[in-house]
Amino acid sequence: MERPSLEHLETPAALVDLERVDTNLRRVDAYARQHGLRWRPHTKTHKVPELAALQLRAGASGVTVATPHEAEVMASIARDVFLAYSPVGAARLERLMRLPATVQLSVGLDSLEALEGLSAAAKKAGRTVGVLVELDLGMRRVGVQLPADAVALARAIREAEAVEYCGITFYPGHVRSPVKEQGSSLLELSTHLTGFLEALSGGGLLPQVVSGGSTPTLWRSHEVPGLTEIRPGINIFNDRNTAAVGACTWEECAYSVLATVVSTSVPGQAVIDAGSKALAKEEGFTPSGGYGALLERPDVVIRSISEEHGLLDLTGTEWRPRVGDRVRVVPNHVCASVNLHERLWAVRDGAVEGAWTVAGRGWGAP
Repeated sequence: MERPSLEHLETPAALVDLERVDTNLRRVDAYARQHGLRWRPHTKTHKVPELAALQLRAGASGVTVATPHEAEVMASIARDVFLAYSPVGAARLERLMRLPATVQLSVGLDSLEALEGLSAAAKKAGRTVGVLVELDLGMRRVGVQLPADAVALARAIREAEAVEYCGITFYPGHVRSPVKEQGSSLLELSTHLTGFLEALSGGGLLPQVVSGGSTPTLWRSHEVPGLTEIRPGINIFNDRNTAAVGACTWEECAYSVLATVVSTSVPGQAVIDAGSKALAKEEGFTPSGGYGALLERPDVVIRSISEEHGLLDLTGTEWRPRVGDRVRVVPNHVCASVNLHERLWAVRDGAVEGAWTVAGRGWGAP
């Protein structure tokens, strides 16, 4: 049967290049194996169980999620699920405890209050949940601040019922400089981490798991002493920000939003039918600014966006699209864009091979 072409898709449409996804997965698996690191991808980027299955087949040891609904969705294909979000609140805990008994669930947390709620819920459900103490190593968002705090919380986990102390977790999201310039930031992070590791070891609480990493810092993860596990999310698709910091090449961007040119009336620009409700209105890391760039013409930037309109800046190019032409936009931040779409279209060689429902969007059924 002849495969349909992209011209048959109604725009805006989220596209995933299967060949590039395969290349990205093979590259991270090879890196993790080379450096003796476990690879637990964060599925918040795609929220698609079929894509998580591809990651597991490529060598991932388990998956990371951010919400109970993502955990429910990924439990259909993964038996090792880490919730990288403190499980606070009865509703969130009840949903987590209803995950299949075959799922090995672990969570990250940074407070006694979260631990007490988790312990009580797990005991009531008759299951044991792994716990990682979350550290703040510079992100300044969540995480215990001092080594002594980590020791106290790890000790409390050891003493609590229905939970098991597994180790520590952190997210270096504050390191967004170009990959080649991350040396001083990673050294500072490593020094900070070493202080925590020494304190925990001295207290008889040496962590079995030291889980961290991000896509921008992915390829230098092996420089962080003590790290055992990486959790990149974006690298399955990559995006304009990832390319801007040198964590991927433009040719490794596997996600784009297919859009149609709907107006060329205003000189120096063209308007497409992909705005903030398809691309997400997030600032980028590039000096040229904007909210995305064209896959086949990365010098053409989405200068501004409103809800349904994206404005292509044509002032620096001789290319002039016509009304009805189609373009593919690589957004600044792929995770935010994917979350705006009901489905992702799988493409290969310019033809559609199938589609996946973005099953992990929202909160799902209560």
